[in-house]
Amino acid sequence: MNIKICDDNYTIDEKIDNLLDILHYIKQHHNQSLTYRYSCKSGICGSCAVRVNGVEKLACLTNIKEQSEILPLKNLPIIKDLVVNNTNIPSNLTKSAAYLEQLSSENNITQEDIEKIDINSNCILCNSCYSSCPVLEINQDFIGPFALARVYRYTTDKKETTYSTKLNSIQTNGVWDCTLCGACDLVCPANIPIKDSIIALQNLSVQNGYENPAFSSNSFDMGFQSDFGFDPNSF
Repeated sequence: MNIKICDDNYTIDEKIDNLLDILHYIKQHHNQSLTYRYSCKSGICGSCAVRVNGVEKLACLTNIKEQSEILPLKNLPIIKDLVVNNTNIPSNLTKSAAYLEQLSSENNITQEDIEKIDINSNCILCNSCYSSCPVLEINQDFIGPFALARVYRYTTDKKETTYSTKLNSIQTNGVWDCTLCGACDLVCPANIPIKDSIIALQNLSVQNGYENPAFSSNSFDMGFQSDFGFDPNSF
């Protein structure tokens, strides 16, 4: 099997197809300096996320074929080879207040309540969605899909007494900047409906008095005047 990792080509003589096993083999037999990240080897920690032929995958769960190309995740600083800087994870979770702020023990938590937040709690913070996001290619200040999905999880948690800080924190470079392309859903190893979570956050924002800046009267008038050559307010 011939594969390309970053800028180097390797021939694998052994009959192995699991990507993480192949990385171990290459490091042992071909390139001791090859650098990659892994931990649990079972798709739980998310640390081995890379791009396989342009698609974000977990190395430990991915079998590859002849002529595959393995690259590091996009939209993140590369430390070495397949290892990227993941400090965006704690930074964006903190920035978006994606945690319990004011815990209440008074609300009765039902099994239905638990199931409502359970799927979004399965996020393993692998950064696959972050890498796949086209918005981050042009706006590095965008909070990113995983942070928005986490915010939604806490706005629907009955143990939380307030979510005003969360909603306020995602209005700029956040919930309205998402194009709803669904690329994050396609690569999420936990199958979290990230796009639906962001749509729900947009609806919740409107219900709490926020407005999509693209639909504001000023933005519409400026765009209308620019596109059609006249000011609609002049009539």
